[in-house]
Amino acid sequence: MIIVFGLMTMVKASAENYSDMESLKLETPEMKPELVALPANPFKGEMTSHETTTHTGMDFDFFKVKTNPGVKPYKFMDDMSFVGIPLFLGGLALKGDKAMFRVNNKDGKANTQLLTDFKTGIDDYTQFFGPAMVVGLKLGGYEGRSDWPRLLASAAMSYGIMAAFVNGIKYTAKEMRPDGTSANSWPSGHTATAFVGATLLHKEYGLTRSPWWSVAGYGVATATGVMRVLNNRHWVSDVMSGAGIGILSGELGYALSDILFKGKGLLRNDLQMDFNSPSFFSIGMGVGLGGKSIDFSQSDLVNAEKYKDFDYDDDDVEDEYGSAGVEFRAATVVDAEGAYFFNKYVGVGGRFRVRAMSAKTFGQYTGDLLEGSNYAWDAISAIYHVNPEYYIDEEGTRYPSNLSKELTTELINQGGKAIEDIGAVVESDHLTEFTASVGLYFNVPLSKRFSLGTKLLIGRSFMQELDIDGYAKGKVKDIQYDMHIVNGHPAYDFEGDLIGGIDNPVNTASNEDYDMRWDLLTIGAKSSTSYGTGLSLTYRYKSNFSWRLYFDYDYTKKEYTMKYDPYRYLKSSLTDVGLSLIQNKDLSELALYVDPIEYKKDKKMNYFTLGLAFLVNF
Repeated sequence: MIIVFGLMTMVKASAENYSDMESLKLETPEMKPELVALPANPFKGEMTSHETTTHTGMDFDFFKVKTNPGVKPYKFMDDMSFVGIPLFLGGLALKGDKAMFRVNNKDGKANTQLLTDFKTGIDDYTQFFGPAMVVGLKLGGYEGRSDWPRLLASAAMSYGIMAAFVNGIKYTAKEMRPDGTSANSWPSGHTATAFVGATLLHKEYGLTRSPWWSVAGYGVATATGVMRVLNNRHWVSDVMSGAGIGILSGELGYALSDILFKGKGLLRNDLQMDFNSPSFFSIGMGVGLGGKSIDFSQSDLVNAEKYKDFDYDDDDVEDEYGSAGVEFRAATVVDAEGAYFFNKYVGVGGRFRVRAMSAKTFGQYTGDLLEGSNYAWDAISAIYHVNPEYYIDEEGTRYPSNLSKELTTELINQGGKAIEDIGAVVESDHLTEFTASVGLYFNVPLSKRFSLGTKLLIGRSFMQELDIDGYAKGKVKDIQYDMHIVNGHPAYDFEGDLIGGIDNPVNTASNEDYDMRWDLLTIGAKSSTSYGTGLSLTYRYKSNFSWRLYFDYDYTKKEYTMKYDPYRYLKSSLTDVGLSLIQNKDLSELALYVDPIEYKKDKKMNYFTLGLAFLVNF
């Protein structure tokens, strides 16, 4: 008790103990307003660009160096993917798959170039899409990776490297263009320019702002390359090598700027996201292998019985109609593909694929048109004088065949030539297949950056036909005649009048003009179900960007049709009576050819595609 009392005494206090203390003061901290930029987050997953300052307003400070705080300097190898190297080598490997065939029957350029009605000048402008977008966004104050001095230096070095590569190879290799206009085809300068621009857009805004800028840039660049092929200005190998040079030149240009400028002139860091998500959207370009010919045999003739009615042995018919078809070059393949993954391993998605196969052996059909025109009118001449060795006048006198042919030609051409101009125009020298597919996608991670993939797809395939038109013009002819026997030999009265002699031929022209164009050769196919699979190796060189090397296999069974109509002009160049004589199989072999020759067959197509795709991961 004594102890407790003592403690209580010790802690006893009263108000007097605090009478001399100062009063408590509350201080309010000074508040300063400060604008802080928030990181963009357009994708699922954690993503940031680490920027700390944002300049707003239009930017015309072309010579002023700006560097934002907190932006990480780049090293030489940071952005080098080296993806341009396999693209270039792929084009080099395909250089041998080029046809020597040229055809153009207009303007005195026969057999010198490929003439096609497909022509667009859009590719002359789309090659500059990338730099136009970069400059426009930059002028508008939309910050990218670099300030003006660093951007201009990177662009100048990229285009300089590209120009040195392209021109150095062009004028050393001296590859002839498909249209035969010049020997500077490989590699494609338009495509290289387009892919340098796409790489600028990718570096400045795709890596730092939104990956969809990269998709837009590489998508337009790919379209530029495809248009160069369709315009018959370049081979597939030219475009692939041009794309490789363009990407590699852009990467080298920026790598050199990273050495020269170090950390100066950088405005934004790269976007960052979760490496674990394999979901993607991609644009790819590749080369198609397999399925490089479509052949038809006599058994595929639609009206085979028609040809058996003629007095020819089977060998002749087999030789004439036993084989037909077209061989194709390696196909150009362009893909748009995407998939959403539920986890690291399994996802669902789809692919849209365009496969264009350009023909390299349809020259025999356009050549046959020209040769066939001479044959046709020789056959018509034979109807005039029947015996190819002699011409017999009303007295039964025989004249040598060369004199007979001279007289017949003079007779036919009076009043104007039966054929003043004839030739072929290639509307489309491609079989273009469009395939839309959906299915399952599988992913097997190998490391943080590498993964293997496969897929199982089913879809529908549609075909745009190969189409070559014929054109012809001249004077309509009539070959009416009466036949009678003189001294046991046939003699003829043309249009009711006897031939008076070599110096008095009868005019058989109707003096009417004809000018026509028709489908000379068409090859197409019905829509069909398509099945696809493939293997791929993906390299994620940034957290939200990847490059993918893929090898795909596609299978489809199609009903192909071919229609060849080389003598359609006879139906316009002859009167009804003259045409009826041509269609008489006892008088003319042309009766076999006047109507179009049609084939139809089912064919299993096995396609293999080796390509490279640019992926946006999300």
